[in-house]
Amino acid sequence: MTDTAAPRYKAPPDRDLVPRAMVRAMAALVLTVLALVSYHVHTGRPVIATPPEAEITLERTVFLKGEMSGAATVLDAGGTLIGHLSPEEGGFIAGVGRVLDRERTKHGVPLSGPVTIIGRADGRVSIHDPSTGWRADLMGFGQDNARDFVRLLTPDPKGPRQWDF
Repeated sequence: MTDTAAPRYKAPPDRDLVPRAMVRAMAALVLTVLALVSYHVHTGRPVIATPPEAEITLERTVFLKGEMSGAATVLDAGGTLIGHLSPEEGGFIAGVGRVLDRERTKHGVPLSGPVTIIGRADGRVSIHDPSTGWRADLMGFGQDNARDFVRLLTPDPKGPRQWDF
């Protein structure tokens, strides 16, 4: 038996899947944002949408070594071991160490330089790499991740840790 049925009628596709007015509105929005940002950059206006800098209450210089497995090693400024973190414990700190390595590679500076962990009076914690100028506010990565760096700010009187927190 052969199929001799007539082909079904297929409506032509709409010519305008996105209305022309919407495309024009989006183009106007993009051009407006571009003009505003260009004006801001060319006039040298200061950045005003950043949190205020509170007084530094704690500061510590450390060396971070992060591995792809998630393990991390943290040394103080004198080279004394602060902590050795297993892959299960050091994921975020190792990730920050890898970001530092990438930034240092981009800037052509040695990978083994120190970083400064800064605790402020308003409870914010940040990390700063003096060799590249890179910095990050660690509060944006969640309370648990920031807490790991807060623990690095205060020396442990018992000596190096195998990360007992």
